[in-house]
Amino acid sequence: MKPEEFLDELDRKVGERLAHIGAVARAAEPASGVGIPALLATALKKELEATEEAALWLTTETDVEVKLALARQCGDEARHYRLIAERLRALGVDPGAIPAKFGPPTPMFGYLKGLGSTVERVAAGQFTREALAKVHNQAFIDYCESQGDAETARLYREVIQPDEGHHHEMGRRLLTRLAVTEEAQALARTAAMRTLEIAEELQEIARLKMGICRAPGC
Repeated sequence: MKPEEFLDELDRKVGERLAHIGAVARAAEPASGVGIPALLATALKKELEATEEAALWLTTETDVEVKLALARQCGDEARHYRLIAERLRALGVDPGAIPAKFGPPTPMFGYLKGLGSTVERVAAGQFTREALAKVHNQAFIDYCESQGDAETARLYREVIQPDEGHHHEMGRRLLTRLAVTEEAQALARTAAMRTLEIAEELQEIARLKMGICRAPGC
């Protein structure tokens, strides 16, 4: 199909899955003892992995436009890490003590790191995961506002969310150029759907094992 038709289809399919993920995120509340600082701490790992992933892809990418998009994303995610760390300090938490608790890479990082083609990386990373981040971030913003933490909500609403939106739209523009053949479209579709499947699995694991709900994305 034409690239524009393919993107419309992908928008619809990804949007349907994101609506479900968002509904699940909003339906639950964090467990007792899991407050905004704990949720922000989980965001540090996500931001760091997003930075590393973009940096890894950047070193092997040959498409100049994609390379520059990855460079922009790498810088944005690193900036988000620093801003979240500053917010944790303001809330009385030492972010320097958190990396020791990060543990091994997440399944999401492992999957994204292993993607070999440009169209898969753009579809999974910039187009899908950044749209997913917006959904998780909105659930987190709503939770922060319900808890009276207007400053954390403002950070995400006014700084982080616009960046994630830019990354997603950048991915969409790139896909209109990259996903032009049946093979490329199939690769992009599979990568996007698998990214969402992993996100749903991780969301459920976090809720059941750690009582973590409403956590932000990256």
